[in-house]
Amino acid sequence: MQFSVVAAFAIILFILTVGEIVSIKTKAFVPSVFVSAVLFLIGFWTVLPPDIITQASFATPVVYMSMYLLLTHMGTLMSVRELLSQWRTVLIAMAGVVGICVTALTLGRVLFGWEMVIAGTPPLSGGVVASILMSTAATERGLTTVAVLATSVYITQGFFGYPVTALLLKKEGKRLVEKFRNGEAAAATAVAATSEEKVSKMRIFPPLPERYQTSYVILLKLGFIAWLATVVSPYIHVNEFVVCLIFGVIGREIGFLEDRALNKAGAFGYLMTVLMAFIFANLAKATPSMLAEIALPLFGLIIIGLIGMGIMSMLVGKLLGYSKEMAFSIAMTALYGFPADYILTIEAAKSVAENDEEYEYIASHTVPQMLVGGFTTVTITSVVLAGFFVKLL
Repeated sequence: MQFSVVAAFAIILFILTVGEIVSIKTKAFVPSVFVSAVLFLIGFWTVLPPDIITQASFATPVVYMSMYLLLTHMGTLMSVRELLSQWRTVLIAMAGVVGICVTALTLGRVLFGWEMVIAGTPPLSGGVVASILMSTAATERGLTTVAVLATSVYITQGFFGYPVTALLLKKEGKRLVEKFRNGEAAAATAVAATSEEKVSKMRIFPPLPERYQTSYVILLKLGFIAWLATVVSPYIHVNEFVVCLIFGVIGREIGFLEDRALNKAGAFGYLMTVLMAFIFANLAKATPSMLAEIALPLFGLIIIGLIGMGIMSMLVGKLLGYSKEMAFSIAMTALYGFPADYILTIEAAKSVAENDEEYEYIASHTVPQMLVGGFTTVTITSVVLAGFFVKLL
């Protein structure tokens, strides 16, 4: 079926809107990404053409441009001090991946066999790259069903990750907002003020006059920093998306980029829409026959992996001073990555906050952890793990 570009665009936005309305009505108990994913899946099984996302002009070049700009923008939400302070978050995220591997390679191997476990574990730890590596390796060895499993784990895991993370983050948000209302946020405010003073001392670019902070100027500066990140990335052997985030933080610190750059440019909402629509395009591959064929090892491996992830992340999180909800949420980013980690976190914060001050307090304590956790699992750990597991298949 062929739609016009505006018809395809309207259909996609309708599905995303329904997901958002449900999330608002249920106060994030049912996250928007989960509802949208279910609707897209049903649509692909019934009336929606598999290429509707492309028909709506959300093609790969536009998506990559959105990713570069969004991740650089995310860097403008954090300071260098905040980024460096996230070493505990990195350890918790890695502990969650270790937990997945331990339970999958022990209990999972007994239940589903070596090949299924080896092919399914790296995609479960996050990232489309890991899924491609494992499915390609399985196909080359003539293991068609195993290759389908590797792809299906990546496609399906979000259905588990979205609602569980939403519940965890909402509980964490309630804990934080109680601290805020009890006056325990005073110390954090003082630290934030100190951080801002340090930021001002690091500035080498004077603040841009308000009249020049137009959409064109802000997008130009974001685009320049993102381009610089892609140039530097191969030389330092770090994923270019991770470099975009780091360069965004540095750009804000030295005064070149504005705080919350894309929001000031009025472009954040549209770019996020482009990215979310493209992510749901993967669901077109999850046919009913595919899921039925590998249902038992697929869902069994995900559940077993989540158990191991939860145990390890909460244990390490407790040792490092994190609540069990926050620790498990950080590890859960492996199941979906960016931008779902950001959207789930923001929705949870909005659902429990009664004013802007409470929302800012909750978001400042959850967004950096979730973003760093997602990059640790999806863009770094899962790729390394897949490179090792390919040799074991």
